[in-house]
Amino acid sequence: MKFNIPNWIIIIAGAGQIFTALIYPYIRHQVFDWYNDVKQLKPLNQEIAKTYGRYIQGLNFSFGIIAIVLSSQLKEPTLIAIALKGLIAAYWVGKVATQVAYYPMYEIPQKPIFKIGSYFMNALFVLFATVFTLLVIYNCINFFNL
Repeated sequence: MKFNIPNWIIIIAGAGQIFTALIYPYIRHQVFDWYNDVKQLKPLNQEIAKTYGRYIQGLNFSFGIIAIVLSSQLKEPTLIAIALKGLIAAYWVGKVATQVAYYPMYEIPQKPIFKIGSYFMNALFVLFATVFTLLVIYNCINFFNL
């Protein structure tokens, strides 16, 4: 089965992942008032929460750079490309699943910019999950000659 996802779609997904990394501090501060909540934790737990926040931001940025710089290589049906795409796909599928399962229980501020932003960000997360999952599926089919 021959399938070709255009490089520009992968590059758009990469740019979107970089955008999520760059916008992440604004969302934490302006939308979720995250820093004031973290201040209520014990000092060690504050540092752990901040560290995990940086991990998320770093992964989003790194996945974006990988997608932009290596878009052609990510389409190749090699084991390393499949593994890397699988990692990125699992990350974003997990994010979407978490978003659907847990986040509706919480309210975000009702300002129009935040409501529109939440729809936009969710659309980006679904895009990332879809692009990388399709890459994994089709490259596994090509690699294993299924």
